[in-house]
Amino acid sequence: MNCSSRLLCLLYLATSAGLAWIAVLEIRYGPAWAACLFAAASLVPVIAVVRETVIGEQDQQLRELTARAGRGGEAAEAIVRAELDAACCERWWTTLGSEHDLTCRHRSPHRSSAA
Repeated sequence: MNCSSRLLCLLYLATSAGLAWIAVLEIRYGPAWAACLFAAASLVPVIAVVRETVIGEQDQQLRELTARAGRGGEAAEAIVRAELDAACCERWWTTLGSEHDLTCRHRSPHRSSAA
């Protein structure tokens, strides 16, 4: 994670703590529905922190793959190999993922919209 991501996560956590504190105050002095609303709202910034962390990890992995690609194309080969291994069947590959072979285990029955 870079400095701006850390700062953003810190702001998210401060917002979450503030909303949680308001939820506690609402439990003590306010209506129950408002306490539930603020408690639920305090979880949203926590989800944002998790998202920022995942994005940071993906960015780090991308930088590592790019660095390896500059040293002989090993990363590009690994990416292509992973994509080819993930392909279901020949028809799926040639139809850009819209159809499967009859024997493919990932095939789902097509539903017709004809009346």
